[in-house]
Amino acid sequence: MINGYIPDNQFRSRDPKFKDHKTKYKNNTAKKVKPNSKFTTSDFKFNAKDLTCTCPAGEQLSFRCQRTDKNNNIKVFFEGRLLQCRNCTLKTHCMTNPDAANHRKGNGRQVSFILKKQHKENVTDWMRERIDSDKGKQIYSHRMSVVEPVFGNIGSNKKLNRFSLRSKTKVQSQWRMYCLVHNIEKLKNYGQLAA
Repeated sequence: MINGYIPDNQFRSRDPKFKDHKTKYKNNTAKKVKPNSKFTTSDFKFNAKDLTCTCPAGEQLSFRCQRTDKNNNIKVFFEGRLLQCRNCTLKTHCMTNPDAANHRKGNGRQVSFILKKQHKENVTDWMRERIDSDKGKQIYSHRMSVVEPVFGNIGSNKKLNRFSLRSKTKVQSQWRMYCLVHNIEKLKNYGQLAA
């Protein structure tokens, strides 16, 4: 296991330093709503206690089965009755293929819900705990000021973000050349060569 501090993709949402970043760049993060978007699972009313489901039109969906998926989550499946979906006025907003309800071997709208989610410990959770600790925040803030600017300069400013050679030794040599370019620029801008 790597003894490092590598942030997950939700790190900034938990860090108080980035709490205003969405309001600052509001235009970039605004979600566009599609004009004729379909109903999602969240539009259906699911009662986990009674194992019942009601569609947006107010009709009761029939319980199909309960299964365990590949992540060991227990899921329940519901399906709309064929006659209800066939005569429904909302079927164009509900079903991806509204014509499926028009023939006798067709299906109504099908939805599934996670009844019980299994939480297994994984490396991402372990790293999230490390970064969110006081020591992790200190180490990562140090990394943001020491390590990240180097990779940002080499990759973004200098556009040295591809290796054109193969084999480990050749790539190591090419990487050392990239680092040499970065160090020469630092000496030019900030330091003096010893005489």
